[in-house]
Amino acid sequence: MSNIRLFFSATLSADMIDKLDKSQSHYLIKVMRIKENEFFSLFNKNGEWEAKILKISKSIVEFKIIKQLRQKENIKELWLAFSPIKSNYQNFIIQKATELGVTRFLPIIFERTVVRKINKERLDKIVIEASEQSNRINLPKIEDSQNLNNFLKTNSMNLIFTDLNSNTNKIDKSKLTDKPICIIVGPEGDFSAAEREEILSFSGVQAIKISENILRSETAVISAISIINYVIN
Repeated sequence: MSNIRLFFSATLSADMIDKLDKSQSHYLIKVMRIKENEFFSLFNKNGEWEAKILKISKSIVEFKIIKQLRQKENIKELWLAFSPIKSNYQNFIIQKATELGVTRFLPIIFERTVVRKINKERLDKIVIEASEQSNRINLPKIEDSQNLNNFLKTNSMNLIFTDLNSNTNKIDKSKLTDKPICIIVGPEGDFSAAEREEILSFSGVQAIKISENILRSETAVISAISIINYVIN
């Protein structure tokens, strides 16, 4: 069985025949050098399936679904609330957070946020590529940007606040409920005093210091997710 995995948004079922789009066909033919009668896999939120290439015509791959390999996953909800940053670093955050199991991305415009727009189309592509590479089935969702007040008012969650001023570096697992766990990471200029107060007043928040050093945003994200995964798994 090939380890080539591609995301396929449409419904998948045994014995169905369909075609890949131009981009995915090019990837299989030109990059992976896959040929007719060879196998690869397709996945979406409903599971993963083995597919066989029936025909390559005009640079488009026609395939047939052979069997289901994996069922729909029951996943733990792990969210990331973050400040948009420069594209290269932001792309890195989305990629690595997807690999580490984040299920929902929530861009927050803080007082000190410099970059105030995100390219959702580009980030969605990164999510798909990272999910294909990391053996995930469910794709994380990227929300529209919002302000801090709206984020806190409209979400029910266990909030993990990465706060350099915190006196603890441990998460109290006993305080976590069955609600989604959300990590909130601030902008490059850190949270303002008013934002810190607003976050700390949220019911269900735990503030932790993830390092004695001042971390770049992308480093803080990976560190915080790793700590959470260690606690909940």
